[in-house]
Amino acid sequence: MTLSQFAKLMKIFQKLFAFYIDGSIHLALAVLAFLAITQKKFGLVLPLEYWTFVFFGTITAYNFVKYPQIVSLHYRSLEKSLKVIQIFSAICFIVLVLFLFKMKIQTLLYSLGFAILTLFYAIPFYHHKNLRMLSGVKIFIVALVWAGVTVIIPMIASQNPLTWDVWITFFQRGFLVLALIMPFEIRDMHYDADYLNTIPQRIGVKNTKVVGILAIAVSVGFEFLKVKTYSGYNLSFAIFIIALTILMLFSEKRQSRYYASFWVESLPILWWAVYIIF
Repeated sequence: MTLSQFAKLMKIFQKLFAFYIDGSIHLALAVLAFLAITQKKFGLVLPLEYWTFVFFGTITAYNFVKYPQIVSLHYRSLEKSLKVIQIFSAICFIVLVLFLFKMKIQTLLYSLGFAILTLFYAIPFYHHKNLRMLSGVKIFIVALVWAGVTVIIPMIASQNPLTWDVWITFFQRGFLVLALIMPFEIRDMHYDADYLNTIPQRIGVKNTKVVGILAIAVSVGFEFLKVKTYSGYNLSFAIFIIALTILMLFSEKRQSRYYASFWVESLPILWWAVYIIF
């Protein structure tokens, strides 16, 4: 292979990788990793359509929320490939709808609440404002939806009871998602509109890291409230917490393009991989 051929190959790889990140595929895999951790920890038997629902639903929802604001945010480098992402998102939505018809009515009804939250996160419904525009609300909406879709709804879809450990895991997952969001909040603080009043805009980068560490500490505290514990799970959870803490501490306003969108979002996948190994 010549040097020019290698350079062309690398450009193709870079474009594919950018599409993988910008199309929210990596994010969807992170959500699936959280779901897989719940499935393995509680021994759930989840139908294929629910995995499909979560994967394609995540891509559709995030691209629907993210790209209408492409001009005002910092994703200007995506404008040339925006049409490709829009077509991809449309295909994902069609697949999502097709699999919705295969899901149980009970699962769909419980999922509806989280779907409505996601919808109102992007669409104005009160005085030309959506949930994202409400000061200090958006991160809690994201945490609630992630925790619900990867903990509560899977239990319902597999017809398992919502036990004490399930609810503890639900609240723990919410705080973990809050912590995962902080590096993104720090990255976006100069691009987010002032009316969003995000945590970094309110208290600065250093204190935002403190908030993130506190969220991690609370999630660790929840672990001690669980009735059943498993050594493999505990070890993988500890590695996840250490990695998340390190990436939290090194988060800055000026970070590499993929620091948050790849490395931080890879942490749930890392957790799942270590859990499987042990």
